[in-house]
Amino acid sequence: MTSQTAVFSWHSRFALLLGRAALNLLARTWRFRVLNSEALRELRSARQSFIFALWHGHLLPLLWYHRDQSVMVLISEHRDGELVARAASSLGFGLIRGSSTRGADRALISIVRELQAGHEVAITPDGPRGPAAKFAPGALVAAQRSDSFILPVVAVADRAWRLRSWDRFMIPKPFARVTIAYGNPTKVFATSPRAAAAEGPRFEELMSEALGMASG
Repeated sequence: MTSQTAVFSWHSRFALLLGRAALNLLARTWRFRVLNSEALRELRSARQSFIFALWHGHLLPLLWYHRDQSVMVLISEHRDGELVARAASSLGFGLIRGSSTRGADRALISIVRELQAGHEVAITPDGPRGPAAKFAPGALVAAQRSDSFILPVVAVADRAWRLRSWDRFMIPKPFARVTIAYGNPTKVFATSPRAAAAEGPRFEELMSEALGMASG
């Protein structure tokens, strides 16, 4: 067993033991501060289609904060994705299965279809296995094909456990202060999927700006 496999196995056991009830107990102690929330409100008020872009390591507090809002979320078909899928479903998210390494074409079609139907979709562009904080092409191509905005969103906790995984998966501690920051909604400039995939660095910078806002 590799060290990474061991970490994910521990992660899996933790998630199973935590369960929805324990997550409720933990997450309800978190104190949220939200920055630039008008970016989200304006997109929703204008009924604009958009993709939440969030780093994989920030997944837990962001799933909790956006629970029961009828958001669709892209979940990997890898084994560890099953645990995230169960957690997301229990929090009121709709599921799209697939990733950049497995079921990618099917997932892309589903994402575009959901966006065109007016649904919000959450994607971790650095998932399911990294590298961390790097935009894989999927979210960019989906945004280009559906003419949708990408809304960066990040989370920072003043006290958190960090798993020894590739994404440094964050679990805010009891009574942690969690700051959520939305970046500026932005569209992909490219007019073709291939060109869209090359815009990753621009969106990584937008994510970094949101992270700087949350950390300030």
